[in-house]
Formats: sequence, structure tokens, C-alpha cells
Amino acid sequence: MTTTPVAAAGPTTARLRALVTAVRETVDRGLAPEPTSRLVAERIAPHLGAPDLLTPEQCEPDPVHYRQHVLHAEPDGSFSVVAIVWLPGQSTPIHDHVSWCAAGVHRGEEHERRYQLVPDGTSARLVATEDVVNRAGEVAAFAPPGDIHSVRNSGDGTALSLHVYGADITRLGTSVRRLYRLPAGR
Repeated sequence: MTTTPVAAAGPTTARLRALVTAVRETVDRGLAPEPTSRLVAERIAPHLGAPDLLTPEQCEPDPVHYRQHVLHAEPDGSFSVVAIVWLPGQSTPIHDHVSWCAAGVHRGEEHERRYQLVPDGTSARLVATEDVVNRAGEVAAFAPPGDIHSVRNSGDGTALSLHVYGADITRLGTSVRRLYRLPAGR
């Protein structure tokens, strides 16, 4: 698996601390993964685009790979907050996740291709089911299974998104459960 640089959290802003508190209250309700991810996405939305959400260091890209800045990992392992910074052309491989996720675009836009895993005799293949452009201010929520996708910055400028995963990715080392190298078609 390709390793994407993960930057340390460093100092946080008051707005980010307020978002973490709202996420904690939502996660502590103990709901199933799907409604949790949707409710967390609703908590992210009002903060997207706010200039006081992240520090300049938390917006720094990497020239080679998209960069993940872990902003918060809940001590009990129940969630992590990550800023992902994408330079033009940077993308993920096709993958799914270890837990539910809520994400919102803070700046720029992300192009996402979603897939379904389809049995194909003694093997399986991926079928692209949807192409989505996620613009600044938009949120998405998903929970495994059925969360197979790839994400790309196809724009001309830097894109930045905020992700909340239902796991401590500092302990796990990644939010990715599996990379898919199967044939992918329409």
C-alpha cells in the first residue's frame, strides 16, 4: 500500500475545538454507523470555508502525495478529525474504509468516483456507479460496506477537505481498510 504523509496536529483553533466537541456529543449518542456519519456531516457543514477553522500549517500540501493532517484523535479511539490537502492532480487509489466517515470540502473541489464490487464467476470486478463533484461547503457521509471510491483533485488549485473517521487513525496508521486492484469498468 502506498503511504501518504501524515502530519502532526500541532495547535488547534477555537473553531476546530468547537467542532470536536460537537462531533464528540454526536458520537457519544451511540447510534449505528450510518446515522452517526450523517449527523457528523451535519456538524462539519457550518465550519467549512471558515477562515478560522485551520492554522496555516494545517493547510500545507505535500508536493508528491495528498497530505493528511491529523487534527484530533479522541482518547477513547472513537473518532479522528483529519484535514486532507490535495494539489492539482493528486488522487487516492480505489479504496474503502475501516469505519464510517463524514467529509466536507473546505476549499476547492474534489472529484469522487464511487464503485460497487460485483461477483464475476470465481472472482469479482469493480463497476463505477457514480461520479460526484464535491464542491466547497458540501458534505458527504458513508459507512461500510459499500464505501468503495477514489478521490482526485482535478481542479487547477489546491483543494482541502475535512474528514471525520469513526476510528483512531493514529493508532491504526490509516483510515483505509482495503485497496482495490481489481478491474474497474463502467
